[in-house]
Amino acid sequence: VLSLCCEACKKVILHVPSELEADTLVGRVDLKECLQSAEFVSSSDGNFKVLEDGSVYTTSALSLSAEKKTFTILLKDIQEQVQKKIHVSLVEEEKKTPKTRHVRDTVLKRTKRRWGPIPSVMIENSLGPFPLQIQQVQSDTAQNYTIYYSATGPGIDQDPKGLFYIERETGNIFATRAVDREQYPSFQIICFATTPDGYSPEVPLVHTIRIEDDNDNAPYFTQDLFEFCVPENSRPGVVVGKVIAEDRDEPYTLHTTLKYRIVSQTPPITPAFSLHGDTGVISVLLPQLDRELVPSYTLLVEVRDMAGQPFGLCTTGTVVIKIEDTNDNAPSFKQLQYETRVEENRVSVEILRVSVVDLDEAGSPGSGAVYEIIRGNDDQAFEITTDKNTNEGILCVVKGLDYETAKQRILVIGVNNEAPYLLAPHSQQLSQSTCSVTVHVLDVDEGPVFKPCLLRLDVKECEDIGTAIGRYVAEDPETGNSEGIRYRIPPGQCNWINIDDKSGEVRTVRVLDRDIGEMRRGQCNITVLAIDRNGKTGTGTIQVCIVPGNKNFPRISQTDYIMCRDRKPICLTAQDGDEAPYSAPFVYRITDRNLASMWKLTPHDDNSWYLSPKGDIPYGIYKIPVSVIDNGGKIGENTVRVNLCDCVTPTECDGRPRQLSGGNVTLGLWAILAMILGSLLLLLILITICGCCGAGVMHRQVTDDCANHNLIISNTEAPGEEVMDHNIIPLQNTCDQGGYGVKTGEQQTFEIVKGRGHTLESVKGGGHQTLGSVKEGGGQPMMDTCRYSYSEWHNFTHPRLGEKVHLCRQDEEQKHSEDYLLSYNYEGKGSLAGSVGCCSDQHEEEALDFLDQLEPKFRTLAETCIKR
Repeated sequence: VLSLCCEACKKVILHVPSELEADTLVGRVDLKECLQSAEFVSSSDGNFKVLEDGSVYTTSALSLSAEKKTFTILLKDIQEQVQKKIHVSLVEEEKKTPKTRHVRDTVLKRTKRRWGPIPSVMIENSLGPFPLQIQQVQSDTAQNYTIYYSATGPGIDQDPKGLFYIERETGNIFATRAVDREQYPSFQIICFATTPDGYSPEVPLVHTIRIEDDNDNAPYFTQDLFEFCVPENSRPGVVVGKVIAEDRDEPYTLHTTLKYRIVSQTPPITPAFSLHGDTGVISVLLPQLDRELVPSYTLLVEVRDMAGQPFGLCTTGTVVIKIEDTNDNAPSFKQLQYETRVEENRVSVEILRVSVVDLDEAGSPGSGAVYEIIRGNDDQAFEITTDKNTNEGILCVVKGLDYETAKQRILVIGVNNEAPYLLAPHSQQLSQSTCSVTVHVLDVDEGPVFKPCLLRLDVKECEDIGTAIGRYVAEDPETGNSEGIRYRIPPGQCNWINIDDKSGEVRTVRVLDRDIGEMRRGQCNITVLAIDRNGKTGTGTIQVCIVPGNKNFPRISQTDYIMCRDRKPICLTAQDGDEAPYSAPFVYRITDRNLASMWKLTPHDDNSWYLSPKGDIPYGIYKIPVSVIDNGGKIGENTVRVNLCDCVTPTECDGRPRQLSGGNVTLGLWAILAMILGSLLLLLILITICGCCGAGVMHRQVTDDCANHNLIISNTEAPGEEVMDHNIIPLQNTCDQGGYGVKTGEQQTFEIVKGRGHTLESVKGGGHQTLGSVKEGGGQPMMDTCRYSYSEWHNFTHPRLGEKVHLCRQDEEQKHSEDYLLSYNYEGKGSLAGSVGCCSDQHEEEALDFLDQLEPKFRTLAETCIKR
């Protein structure tokens, strides 16, 4: 075993096995090196004991772990009052790997069985005689015996030195004096056996001496005085409190088995409480605890050990039980009738004090009075409060009384407590205590009074100046009339009205408009003074409220719109500066009959209506007069400008030139050739038509407009698509080979197949007529050319073509198709590029600059032909 003592740090390191049995020598510490005069040695860990020579032993079996690695040895020199500590650290020894041996080579070793004496018992406070033999120890191999002992218990810090000794030759252990068990419950004596030459053949023997308890301590209460509280009128069995006593003798014996009892009660009346003998719990015994009769009880209680036997030790204590107040007594008035006086018109003045009697504890919620006026205070002219210091009721006037109205007032006042009333077991339900108060009102000369004190006058907005809006008069309370009273409005108020100083008539002095300055609030309170002959004054208030009028016309907020080819309805929204009920809902009307037949209005909500065309009206700009009628009947005239445009988005009809995005457009060679071939083809067709018609000249003279109207300017910006419709057959020439022909009533010059057999000549004449019969009448034959005037051609083709187009525009469900040919109307201004047909200017055939300014319809073609 290695040991090391360092005086500087006071630390010792001991190397020990990981498993230690009881009474095993751990090591030895040099105590003299730390403190030469050590008289008392102890260990901080009960698992280890330290002898006077520094030997460290285990008191029980243990395993070396983190909690068992360190402990402290305390050294004391009582005379010099010196104390030192040695810190012991236990380090586990390194385990050596044992050599492998054959089973037959195992060696069995016999050891001597150790003698272990049973603990000795010593009676506490023993009377001797002393020295008193306690035990004897012997050894077969040793002849000299020494002992070292240590004590456990509350007196461990005291010096038990000289209490035990052992005879060196015999091994008898003796006690030198009596021991107090409460101070030293037990001792551990370590006996050493040595040979004459000082050798110790035996392991030290540990012997325990237990001090047997004697009933030498009387029980005692933990408190000198126990104080408890319990509400009055508590039911029997309610726990009040618990008294606690202790005994220093050995626990769980008769010496510490205690019994409680009540010795006496003050006042000495019927017992009110019971005390449980084993637990010390005090409970209510009397069903009628009345604080007003007995406010508190004093109990003398006793505790005795030995389970309460007469020979046991006892002690007495005092218990004070206070009875808490409950509201079991209702308050009552000292007087049932009171009288008092007060001048009329006096306010916030105390007129009377009333008092009550309450048997409950003063200052508690059960005695605090709460007063209330039960009857006679319908106008809330009186108020009663409680004086917290005197518990009296203070009656005050909070609203002026009128002598002329009532010369006296009779009040009924009731009283309750702050805490709710609790009915005691021995009491009966009581009714609320009340008293009556007669208040006499004294007459005082007073000024005029306005009735009502606040007059509301509603004035229509924008009324003329000087309009009478009402009358506000005051009366003399003494006479009940308005004679001799004058009126005026003090300065510094809004100057909307004035009042006649004699009649009290109210008139406007300004035009009241809610849109101007201070009138935006819509109302104003004006104070009016009334002065009688004696100079006494009264005040009243006029509240002038401006009632909104119908002064503004409804206006459409936006009047300029663009409608594209989808003809999506336009939402018209009107605004009116007036308030309800002179604003929304609005009613819209189109005032022009012609435009009303082309456009329609449909409601959307209270403020908005939709404007949309009724049919396929031509493109163009329309100025539509729309009248908007508000809820008050006021009509606002508006003009809505709608640009009905052949566009996809409204930005295409903003009035600016439309160009292709991307700058200049360059056409490819094939695009130019295609356009030239198309122009040549159109020119060839026109020449062929002109040649055919020119060869058939009739005898009748050609009219002036025959040649002029073959080509009609129609603002065509490009050749249209070729339409092949089997329902329309081109006109047929019936002239003979000589170029002349005779048209009779039986002949047909032009014919439309899908009709009802009508020819060009039968339009006006009816039946089967030719165009010649229409002109000459009577069906007389005459020679004519193959050409007709434009007016004749128009009269024939317009009704028939319109009918055919109308029929062709219907689908299977008899609905008009939206993408068919529409009636001609305004198509916009002419194209900057001009015509590309055969009638174009011959000098501009090579000029292709117009291709840089194409319309949107040609952008797709241009983009296809662009060279990129």
